Amino acid sequence: MKSEGELEAYWREGASWEADRMAQTRRSERVAWWTAGGGWLCALMSAAALMFLMPLKQVDPFIVRVDNTTGVVDVVPEYSGHGEVAEAVTRYLLTHYVTVCERFNFATAESDYQECGAFHSGLRNQAWYALWNPANPSSPLNLYKDGSIVRAQVVSVSFFKRANGVADLAQVRYVKGRHAAGAADEQLTHWIATVQYSYSEPSKSPQTRSWNPLGFKVIDFRPEPEVTGEASAAAGATRPPAAIADKGPQP
Repeated sequence: MKSEGELEAYWREGASWEADRMAQTRRSERVAWWTAGGGWLCALMSAAALMFLMPLKQVDPFIVRVDNTTGVVDVVPEYSGHGEVAEAVTRYLLTHYVTVCERFNFATAESDYQECGAFHSGLRNQAWYALWNPANPSSPLNLYKDGSIVRAQVVSVSFFKRANGVADLAQVRYVKGRHAAGAADEQLTHWIATVQYSYSEPSKSPQTRSWNPLGFKVIDFRPEPEVTGEASAAAGATRPPAAIADKGPQP
């Protein structure tokens, strides 16, 4: 039999061992929690760094040009919207704008709507949205819901200068042909549009830039039916001459 002193020493030694084991467990838990907390802190800091760096990341398209004679390769400078644009380029852009934006085909209506929006200023885009709104009875979606197809063909483009010398006005004459569903003939109407335009910095959006790489903006577009010589002659043929009308019926 062991003495009471030896038993007490044994129990004290067992209790100290258990206390050491519990203390070691608590230390391990604290280290694990600190490690996990550090990992989460690093993850949050990485996410915040990515969020701050996202505005700095952008795709800049460029064109590589190869000289056919010398074989020298260079990069074509990107147009910034501040250079002088030739009148022929403006004439092409006006022709393209009227051809796309005055036509209607249900198959390409959505694409044409978005492409025309790439050429609009903010105010013009509001008017464009109001025109195409299905709640508008004059919307092309309502006018041609019977399946009609409308095409536009530009006849001429004329440029004008203001009194202050600013050249930002043009008149575009064009013909619209409407082919109703099931009809054999095409109904033609003549139009003239007064266009106010300008050039600004091209959009950074690749899709918008693919439609409008030069930053051409239509500020105002006012189309009106044009009275042609044929229409005037037809209208005159239905009225008696003024001299006969004044005299009344002849015997």
